Amino acid sequence: MRVLSDSPSGDCIASGSRAWQPPGLGAPTAEGLAPQRLDELLLQSIAAGDKSAMRVLHQHYNVRVYRFILRLVRNADLAEDIVSVVFLEVWRCADRFKAESQVVTWLLAIARHKAVSALRRRSEPQLDDHMAAAVADPRDDPETQMDQKDRCEIVQKCLAQLSPCQREIIDLVYYHEKSVKEVAQIVGVPEGTVKTRMFYARKHMSKLLAAVGIQGTCADTRVAVL
Repeated sequence: MRVLSDSPSGDCIASGSRAWQPPGLGAPTAEGLAPQRLDELLLQSIAAGDKSAMRVLHQHYNVRVYRFILRLVRNADLAEDIVSVVFLEVWRCADRFKAESQVVTWLLAIARHKAVSALRRRSEPQLDDHMAAAVADPRDDPETQMDQKDRCEIVQKCLAQLSPCQREIIDLVYYHEKSVKEVAQIVGVPEGTVKTRMFYARKHMSKLLAAVGIQGTCADTRVAVL
């Protein structure tokens, strides 16, 4: 995946820079921070122009954001371009985060907005999104990656048969583990609409999975969606 650049002379997440530490905290304290608090401190540092903090945030979330975008745009090259745009937006606008939601929810909302905007500018056919799950998350162990590979293709084919709205809801709830309230914030619709889409998405997905011999709920297929 390409490196995000904020200027021709240097990038804001280039390797070789000093390691990031939360402002006013040492390494042992930083390791004990809750993930959400750590993310908030990262954004505070990014807002202050700390490139090492930008690099850490990118390492934490670039694969997750890429997969989410790829399932929306269904084009690998376009997804990579949008990921760069998303993190550049974070670099420029980190001071706008108000801690009214989780940092990852804020990131995915930016990603969705950029993806939808990009799709509106494009008219050519898009590629199959099964490749989204083939992008390895560096935090996955080899056994997990093997299990994912075994079920990936068949589950992705079922997901591809859902409507874009239903597929988006499944992705946010089961992969990104977002609540109804958070999904509503990301997608920009009322919570009742999210619940309705979720009901029909789960019902449709369960039928599709049963038809190919995979029993259980959508939650049981989460590993294959990753």
